[in-house]
Amino acid sequence: MQDPMRLQLMLAKPTDTALTYNVPYADLARPAQGPSNPYKSTQGNVLKRKSALTGDAQETVISDATFTAQHRTFQSLGYTKDPSGNGAYVGDLTKAQALGGKDVIQMRPSKKNSAALRRKRQKKGDAAIVDGVGAYKGPWARYQDEYEIYDDEAGVLEEQLASDEEYIEEAIVPARSSVVTKLVSDYQDDLANTETTQFNGTAQYDYQGRTYMHVPQDMDIDLRKEAGTQKNFIPKKLIHTWKSHTKAINALRFFPNSGHLLLSASADTKVKLWDVYHDRELLRTYSGHTKSVTDTTFSPSGTHFLTGSYDRHMKLWDTETGACISRFQTATKAVPHVLRFHPDSDTNEFLAGTSDKKIIQFDTRSGEMTQEYDHHLQAVNTITFVDDNRRFITTSDDKSLRAWEYNIPVPIKYIAEPYMYSLVRAAAHPNGKSVAFQSGDNQIVVYASTDRFRQNRKKSFRGHNNAGYAIDVGISPDGQFVMSGDSGGYVCFWDWKSCKMWHKILAHEGPVVCAQWHPQESSKVVTAGLEGGIKFWD
Repeated sequence: MQDPMRLQLMLAKPTDTALTYNVPYADLARPAQGPSNPYKSTQGNVLKRKSALTGDAQETVISDATFTAQHRTFQSLGYTKDPSGNGAYVGDLTKAQALGGKDVIQMRPSKKNSAALRRKRQKKGDAAIVDGVGAYKGPWARYQDEYEIYDDEAGVLEEQLASDEEYIEEAIVPARSSVVTKLVSDYQDDLANTETTQFNGTAQYDYQGRTYMHVPQDMDIDLRKEAGTQKNFIPKKLIHTWKSHTKAINALRFFPNSGHLLLSASADTKVKLWDVYHDRELLRTYSGHTKSVTDTTFSPSGTHFLTGSYDRHMKLWDTETGACISRFQTATKAVPHVLRFHPDSDTNEFLAGTSDKKIIQFDTRSGEMTQEYDHHLQAVNTITFVDDNRRFITTSDDKSLRAWEYNIPVPIKYIAEPYMYSLVRAAAHPNGKSVAFQSGDNQIVVYASTDRFRQNRKKSFRGHNNAGYAIDVGISPDGQFVMSGDSGGYVCFWDWKSCKMWHKILAHEGPVVCAQWHPQESSKVVTAGLEGGIKFWD
C-alpha cells in the first residue's frame, strides 16, 4: 500500500461499478479500516432505521435548571460537564481542573461570607436627617474599606513629592469664596410678562387721521368684496421681499378678508406687521415672548391677534396699538402648538392645541378656560373649523384624526389607520366640503368635512418633499389650486380637480415652511422659509 502508483490505482470513484485493476488476495482479506457504521446491520448488507433525518438521536432527560446552570457555566467560566453523563468536561479543561469543576451555582458565596460582607457596609441612615451623624445614605452607602487603598496610594504619593512640595504649595493662593446669599440664588423676574411694541412705519396716521387698520380704497382692486369671487391663476414672478426677522419664520397670516396687512411670527421671539400695498414697509413690531413663537392667528374682525410661544404663554394683542390685552396659560403650562379663533365674531373664544395632548378652549373676555378636549395621545398639530363652524377637526402626532362638536369634549369621529402618517398642517377648501392635510409621507391627503369625515382616496397631491418639516398647505380662494412648500426650497402648485402638478417655483434657499394665498388678489401668494426672509409673488 506504500507504492504511490498502486495507491493511485486503488482510488475509485463512489459511482464506479467496476475496478480497473486486479486486487491481490491479501488486500481483499484485510479487515475494514476506520470507524464502524452504527447504522449498518450485522446481518446482511442492510442499513438500520434512523430515528432522525440526520442520524440516530437518543432521548436524554435533563431538567431546565441543570441545563441553565451548565449553559451559564460555559458562558462565564468557559467549561461545562459533558452532557453524555460520563463525568467528563468539555471546554477549558485547565480552568475546570483549577476550579474543581464547580458550576456557577456552586461558585456562589456562602451565607456566612455574604453576612460578613454586609457587615462591612455602612448603615443606610435615617431619611429624616439630611446632613451630619446618621445622615441618610441609602443605596449610596459604601463599604468601610472601599477607599482605604486609595488613601494608601495618596500617602505614598505625598512621600514621593515631599522634596518639591514646598514651592508648589507656596505658588497656590487659596481662593476666597464669598458667602452665597439668598439674593444670588433667588430666581430672576419672569420676563414673559413684559411686553413692548414699536411702530416702524413712516407715518402712524394718514392725512385723514386713519391708521394702517383702514382698508385702502385707492387700489385697482376692491379689497372689500367677498373672497373667492374672482378667478385665480398661478404666480410666476417675485415682486417683493421683506427682510427683518433674524431667524426662521414659523407662521404667516393675512389680515382677514381684505389682506392689506401681513402678520409674521418668527423664532427670534418677535411678531411683525407688514404693509402689503403702497410702500410695503414694516409697520409694527410686537415683543413680549422669551422664546420662539409657534403660531399666530387673527381674530375674525382683525382688531386683535393671538400668539403662542415655547415660553408656554399665549398672548392677546391689539393690532392697532400693539398693547398686550390678556395672557393665557394652561394648567399644566404646556407649549401651545396651534391657535385658532372661533370664526364667529360674537363668540370671543379660541382653541389652543398644546404639547400635552389637549385642546384647550379659552374665553378672551374672562380669561378663563371654558372647555377641554383631551382624547389625543400626543401633541396636537392642527385645528380646522368645518360645517358652518359648528364642528372642528384636529390632528396630532399620534397619527390620528378626530372630529368634535364645538363645546362637547367627546369626539364624534376617530380615524387612525395603520398606513397613516402624522398630519402636520391643514387647509379647508372654500366649498366647505373638504379639508386638505399635509401628511408626513410626502403627500397631501384630502378628507371630507361632512358627516362621514372619510378620506377621498382619489385626491392625493404628490411630487414634493415635506418629511421632517411642518410645511404649510394652502388652497386658492376660488378652490382651483392647491399650494405647498417643499424641503428643497420650492413652492408647488396642483390642480384641485385633476391632482396634477401645474407649476414649481424655486422660492428660497432652504425649506419653505410658510405659504399663504392672498384672499383678494387673483395670483398673489406669500412664502417664507427657515432663513427668515418673506417673499411676495405674482
